[in-house]
Amino acid sequence: MSREHQICKRCVMDTTDTEIVFDENGFCNHCTNAFKKLNSYPLNLSKAEKEKELQKIVADVKESGKKNDYDCVVGVSGGVDSSYVLYLVKKQLGLRPLAFHLDNEWDTELSVKNIEKIIKKLDVKLHTMHVDWDEFKELQLSFLKSSTPDLEIPTDHALYATLYNVASEYKLKYIISGANIITENISVPTWSHGHYDWRYIKIMQKKFGTRKLTSFPHLSMYNLASQQLFRRKKIIRILNYVPEYDKKKIISFLEKEFGWQNYITKHAESIYTFFVQAYILPTKFNYDKRKMHLSDLICSGQITRNEALDTLKKPLFTESELHEMIGLVCNKFGITKKEFDTFMRLPNKSYYDYPSYETHPIYRIIREVYKKVNPQT
Repeated sequence: MSREHQICKRCVMDTTDTEIVFDENGFCNHCTNAFKKLNSYPLNLSKAEKEKELQKIVADVKESGKKNDYDCVVGVSGGVDSSYVLYLVKKQLGLRPLAFHLDNEWDTELSVKNIEKIIKKLDVKLHTMHVDWDEFKELQLSFLKSSTPDLEIPTDHALYATLYNVASEYKLKYIISGANIITENISVPTWSHGHYDWRYIKIMQKKFGTRKLTSFPHLSMYNLASQQLFRRKKIIRILNYVPEYDKKKIISFLEKEFGWQNYITKHAESIYTFFVQAYILPTKFNYDKRKMHLSDLICSGQITRNEALDTLKKPLFTESELHEMIGLVCNKFGITKKEFDTFMRLPNKSYYDYPSYETHPIYRIIREVYKKVNPQT
């Protein structure tokens, strides 16, 4: 028996998340938990306390890298958060960042230009890693054939792995991340799961691919624990310490200061990420991740619920634009439109339909240790 559609009365999350729970007021578990996080450390600190904590972090970063050319690495995508973080650490905090970009062959022209503008004006070195496209393409196709919604895991996992690798290569202890509680609070495990799960990735490729992964950047659960426990690598979500991180103000600042240009929606700096979130997930799985992103902004007081509802009514592309995008993706993957349509019609699966680290006997122990070592992740 299908569940009657219900939407949260406070945010815009709804029963397209099949595990959503509503209280007696009609408020969902997502925004309830979001408010708890927004009132937890370090966001619950006063402006003066945040500044004190931030200066302590800066001092630690500077001390750790005083013998190196750089003292931290910052991943950049050309998006709002990472662009602002690079400015923040270089100009406001006086750090010596190495910018890092993972080129997975799906960057939009706009994202490339945005990165170039930021890097040039800040005078920061950019270290770019290019994936082995033939191998990476087949892994992305394996996930598409698996019929799970976890289609962006190859990119996300490779980014995590390469950030740690670059930090090790340059003998850097700190990775400064643009991820933050303010605008990226809500997550839905059934909509995407297994980002750190190398076992899951390997099995997907073995089951649906034709070649063994040889150059794909990865982190096993042992590698991840080693990076945190023995190599002492730390991820700092620096935006959580900024007194007021207002998305609209930051976008306006980036446009004025760097000639940076905004995207049609969150994560649209990547052609494939945009295609997955704007077409595949809503069409095949009935998931619209804009509901998460907009609900985050509602909870942090940056937009109203009515503004979010109006945004959700607007299509992200016309029929002709959609046709063009499907053609572009199929051509890049080397598949026909008929093959793509076949993948879209496959019975939907989830992370839990395949072997993963979560079925490994010691996974939970290692994961709990990891969380204690790096509680911001």
